[in-house]
Amino acid sequence: MTQVALVPLFVWVAALACWGISLWRGPRPLPRWFVIDRALRYVFVFPLGVLGLWAFIGHVMFPVRAAAAIGWPPSPFQFEVGYANLGIGLASLYAAFTTFYARVAVAIAASCFLGGAGIGHVHDILAYGNLTPGNAGPILVTDFLTPAMALGLLIASVRRPKEKPRSPDSQALEAEIEVARGAMRSYREALDRFVKG
Repeated sequence: MTQVALVPLFVWVAALACWGISLWRGPRPLPRWFVIDRALRYVFVFPLGVLGLWAFIGHVMFPVRAAAAIGWPPSPFQFEVGYANLGIGLASLYAAFTTFYARVAVAIAASCFLGGAGIGHVHDILAYGNLTPGNAGPILVTDFLTPAMALGLLIASVRRPKEKPRSPDSQALEAEIEVARGAMRSYREALDRFVKG
C-alpha cells in the first residue's frame, strides 16, 4: 500500500485512538459535551491538522511525486494548493485547543477546500477514469468524511440555552414590579368607580 493510501487511514486511526484514550481517562460519568469536544479535538488535530501539513509537504516539497500519485502532470498550482493545505493544517491545530468559534471558522474553510477537492477527484474519475490511489483512494473518502464529521460534531456540540437562574436582585425587582402592577390595577378600578359613581 502506498503512502498516499496509508497516511489518510493513519490519521483517522490516530484520531479514533486518541479519542478512545481520552474517553477512557475522562471524568465519570462521561458528560456528553466531553465526548463531543474530544472527538472534535482529534478530528482537528489529525485528519485536518496533520493531514493538511502532510499535503503541504507533498505538494510543495515533492510536487512531481504528489502529482504522479494523483495521476496528474505536475503543475505550478500545486504550490498554491500546498500552501492552502498549510493554512488549513496550522489553523486546525490551533482550533483543536481553542474556542468553538475558531473551530467553526476553520471547519467552514476546510469544508469548502476539501469538498471542492473531492468533487474534483470524482470528476476526474468520471471524466477520465483516473483511479490512481491519490485520486480515487482513501484521500477521496477523507475529502468528504472529514468536513462532514467536523461540521456534524460542531452541530452536535451546540447546546440549547438553558434558562439562566435569576439573581436574588432580579427576583426582588420582578416581585416589586408585580406589586406595582397590582397597585396600578387597583388604582384604575377605584378611579373607574369614582368616575361612574
